[in-house]
Amino acid sequence: MDSANFPLPSALKPQKVAVIVGASRGIGAALALRLAEEGYLLALLARDESRLQSLCEQINRGQDQPRARFYPHDVTDFAAAPDLLQRILADFGRVDVFIYSAGVLRSPGPNAYDFALDRQVMEVNLLGALAWLNPIAEMFQRLGYGQIVGISSVAGDRGRVANPAYNASKAGLNCYLEALRNRLARHGVHVLTVKPGFVDTEMLAGVERTLWVITPEKAAAAIWRAMRRRRQEVYVPARWRLLMLVIRLIPSFIFRRLNI
Repeated sequence: MDSANFPLPSALKPQKVAVIVGASRGIGAALALRLAEEGYLLALLARDESRLQSLCEQINRGQDQPRARFYPHDVTDFAAAPDLLQRILADFGRVDVFIYSAGVLRSPGPNAYDFALDRQVMEVNLLGALAWLNPIAEMFQRLGYGQIVGISSVAGDRGRVANPAYNASKAGLNCYLEALRNRLARHGVHVLTVKPGFVDTEMLAGVERTLWVITPEKAAAAIWRAMRRRRQEVYVPARWRLLMLVIRLIPSFIFRRLNI
């Protein structure tokens, strides 16, 4: 899409701009559709260019002017993030909301160990987030406004048998987002940590046991409510908060005997 044909926000058109990394499917795509309904202009990033293009066409269909444009991007290309952010700023003129929704689940199995898979999980779920959130946080802090949303997981609340690297990547993301929240709150920047349970996405295909599965659309609706209310942390759906409280309180000598 030619940036010359793309509407830039102005004093007369104060449309907010949201950047979603990991927007081609699942929660990221559902959030893109929800934010488009709420009037946002959207910069959508993911590896899957064809899905991004289809999503943008869906959002832009029937509009007088396009509302979304896409940028193919692999989050493990860490060095590309700052330059791509500058390109988005040049195309849109501003960024108000940044959402990191990229994530992978690669499990070698409960009795196997595979560094290559674990490294991929850490690079996508944690290091890719840091590569983007560092320049985003610096920009928002300087500007004195902005909202950061990190899509984490209930899996980050405790180390479990099945997926140690996935648990660790989400625990690391939780801690990093909390630190950003504590640092940026005094600068007028809001940081939201989202902890979904089981969401009906492609990632769920390899999971044997599930509980309280919801659609990406329901997850996006809950996340949007939390964004509007400027919540610090939200479990999706909300009943996971009580369950994870119980799980966190289980003593370690008992928890290690449980197959959860």
